[in-house]
Amino acid sequence: MTLVNPLEKVYKVTDLVPVINEIKSQNKKIVFTNGCFDLIHVGHTRYLKAARDAGDKLIVAVNSDRSVTQLKGETRPLIPLEERMEVLASLYFVDFVVSFEELDPYTIIQQLKPNILIKGGDWPLEKIIGKDIVEQEGGKVFTIPEIPGRATTGIIDKIRKLHKDF
Repeated sequence: MTLVNPLEKVYKVTDLVPVINEIKSQNKKIVFTNGCFDLIHVGHTRYLKAARDAGDKLIVAVNSDRSVTQLKGETRPLIPLEERMEVLASLYFVDFVVSFEELDPYTIIQQLKPNILIKGGDWPLEKIIGKDIVEQEGGKVFTIPEIPGRATTGIIDKIRKLHKDF
């Protein structure tokens, strides 16, 4: 068994575009999802595995530290971007990891033009950012059901409560 350096899966979006275009030219389906991925937990891993199963290659786009802070508050992220990306890249079912600075992934979806766009079940289909781009290109957009009680914010809240009890 050959071990893959997870950092080989981490790309700048400008470097990833030609790689994705080459894969798409082979009639392979590119799946895209995104998020903060601040504390990787079973909700994330099951979700990402299901996303990968929907196509041939999975791109995971990760919010930058600045955008996580803007979205989640001053105490987030707990884990710096480079480490979040390395952990995601170490998962065998993740093929590419890329980051984005904006609050939403619209621009990166526009650049990569995936065949399939997936979000968690907490997102109504009509509110999924980039849906218009993917569907205009003939692609599909769908959600994967959440695992109840498996959310990063809930885990952080539980840790904070435990800390207060000591």
